[in-house]
Amino acid sequence: MFLDELQPVVKELIQQPIAFFGGFASGLLRLKLSDDPLKKWLEQQGLVSFNDNNQDKGNSPQSISID
Repeated sequence: MFLDELQPVVKELIQQPIAFFGGFASGLLRLKLSDDPLKKWLEQQGLVSFNDNNQDKGNSPQSISID
């Protein structure tokens, strides 16, 4: 039961261990892809564009209307 939930994580770890641990470390350190020097390094590695979905949301509550 618990092992079924870990199966996708283990699969990604086996397929691309360097990318997995890089993402894991950046998550632990709370690095943002849009911050320098990480952004400049990613551009040098060939990453052209990325989406930072959290950048536009802000921390304040959003209002919605329900019809």
